[in-house]
Amino acid sequence: MTETRVIVIPEGKICDYVDGSFRDDTPEEYVRQTIEKRLINEHKYQPEQIHVEYILQSGSRRPRADIVIFDRDCPARTQENIKLIIECKRESVDARHSKEGIEQLKSYMSICSNCEWGMWTNGRQKEVFRKVVNDKGQIDFMDYNDIPSADGSLDDINRPKRTSLKNAYDDNLLFVFKTCHNHIHVNDGLQKQSAFFELLKVIFCKIEDERNIPNLLEFYATSEERSNSDGQLTVKKRIAKIFERVKRKHGKIFDANDEIKLTSRSLAYIVSELQKYSLLNTNIDIKGKAYEEIVGANLRGDRGEFFTPRNVMKMVVEMINPKMEERVLDSSCGTGGFLVTAMTHVMDELERTFSEQIGFRREEWDNDSTRAFHDRVSEMASHYYFGFDINPDLVKATKMNMVMNNDGSGNILQTNSLLPPHEWTDEFRAKLAEALGIEKGEMRNHKTIGYFDVIITNPPFGSKIPIKDKSILEQFELAHIWEKNKKTDVWTKTDRLQSCVPPEILFVERCTQLLVDGGRMGIVLPDSILGSPGLGYIREWLIKNHRIIGSIDLHADTFQPNNGTQTSVLFLQKKTQKQKDDEEKSGIMSDYNIFMAMVEKVGHDKRGNPVFKRDKEGNEILVSDEDRIVVHADRSRGSEIVFHERKKKVEDDQTVDVPSIFADWKKEEGIAW
Repeated sequence: MTETRVIVIPEGKICDYVDGSFRDDTPEEYVRQTIEKRLINEHKYQPEQIHVEYILQSGSRRPRADIVIFDRDCPARTQENIKLIIECKRESVDARHSKEGIEQLKSYMSICSNCEWGMWTNGRQKEVFRKVVNDKGQIDFMDYNDIPSADGSLDDINRPKRTSLKNAYDDNLLFVFKTCHNHIHVNDGLQKQSAFFELLKVIFCKIEDERNIPNLLEFYATSEERSNSDGQLTVKKRIAKIFERVKRKHGKIFDANDEIKLTSRSLAYIVSELQKYSLLNTNIDIKGKAYEEIVGANLRGDRGEFFTPRNVMKMVVEMINPKMEERVLDSSCGTGGFLVTAMTHVMDELERTFSEQIGFRREEWDNDSTRAFHDRVSEMASHYYFGFDINPDLVKATKMNMVMNNDGSGNILQTNSLLPPHEWTDEFRAKLAEALGIEKGEMRNHKTIGYFDVIITNPPFGSKIPIKDKSILEQFELAHIWEKNKKTDVWTKTDRLQSCVPPEILFVERCTQLLVDGGRMGIVLPDSILGSPGLGYIREWLIKNHRIIGSIDLHADTFQPNNGTQTSVLFLQKKTQKQKDDEEKSGIMSDYNIFMAMVEKVGHDKRGNPVFKRDKEGNEILVSDEDRIVVHADRSRGSEIVFHERKKKVEDDQTVDVPSIFADWKKEEGIAW
């Protein structure tokens, strides 16, 4: 392992991804750094081919090109040898801007005699041009889908092969999703939510095409097709055929008469933006961040829905440690982040087991092995993963998230899970019973719904959405009025119901009802439940019905910039009836230790901006990124081996440290899971 080197970043500066120099941290610079990462990680250009802020000569003017690229074998890095120019602008600059738009890029390409390619982007729009000389000796600029990769292949720009699909890095997939969504919203006149669902249809087509092994990829739009109406119609017809397969395979998500409602022009553009990526193989954290951020921006409701940050979900899942063949439920599934994270956690174990059985590592699997593994994943999703949500749009979004990340939509069902079971819709009861392998009549009331081994959830909470329905409240001990004996400090439940109860209180008890005896849950709750003197009866009820495994106090900025409620994650294990009976007979509660931790740093501030680790003087630091050490032979130096070490900031996030500490504590306490 290489020794970690720490570099201090001056305040207000950013370290350039290519040359390591410090530049002003501006919106334009953010766009440029995103492009630089794409050039190296996706297009495989070497850092020495790339020059940042290259000074051009244009008569008496000396403008600076944001990024220029030379051929690897080019002996002189002079203006006439520039192969490709990229101009990066802040979001507010439009491509049609008279001075900073695409005409500026074309003027730079024109004064560089051998420059064949150019790209202009502001993070929302992207324009790519190839410079050609026509029959009259005049310069023309042809629209293209993308710039060529380092190997110069143009075929893969127009119709990628499975072997040429690229994994997205960092924020690039989010960048593409936003670009596509904004294009639909602006050019097709759809509201943001409608635009979002049309984009998801196209994403589903992309995933289905990638899974259609070993057939050639059909999800593509050539540069020529994208630039004319006949070609755009050809693309629309090609994608429509893929969508027919999608509808047959995912009938629970799409109706048989569903169709992609985008104009052929917009569809060709979206396809051309997505076609180069492998959505199946891109890192799940990158996909999850991109997907959940765009879902949250379009589908966030007004029922106290504040989606859980990915780092918190990962912490909770690692601590709750779901196993293969355990039923996992998120009773307020939102975008499906908890379920995707949990299933990914278990898939790691499944992949190890599968690899041992067939005798090959993942990278050595053939097509048959890959299909067999996907079948096992789908089977696991259909038997062991469940999500409920009252919002039908979020139910659909969760199904799509599961399919995009884990090859199976699981059992994601729309319902108000606080309703008495006999009031659940017949469709919901039938689907749930079928997935559980029981008769739907067995789910008679709140005492007969304990079927899940693990629950991980962040229920909606807030005083603005109290539950007042008597038929709902009657199911819950915590909906009754409790009285406290001032002498003994013991709370006693009365027969009288409260007039209204915050939903998070009822969700705690509903989750307990849904657990099997000995089942465990990790639930995000507002701190008032755990600390308010007037809610002591809840804590007494929790202790009576559970072993309190742990409590993680989260920083106040955890859910910012959307919600500033102080929250904790409570880890509970449901007591068996025998355990409760024994304690009641003896009058003595079991004595045990509880894991307690405070997460004081969550990697972002109250505005949602990332927060990075700093040195003692308060300066941000860079450390070596061992996953980004590029090794190659530099022909200009006689094939000398050259190391280009990437460096990265480290998010100041303590959630990553908690699971390992908890695992050690669990061993000491003799907790098996």
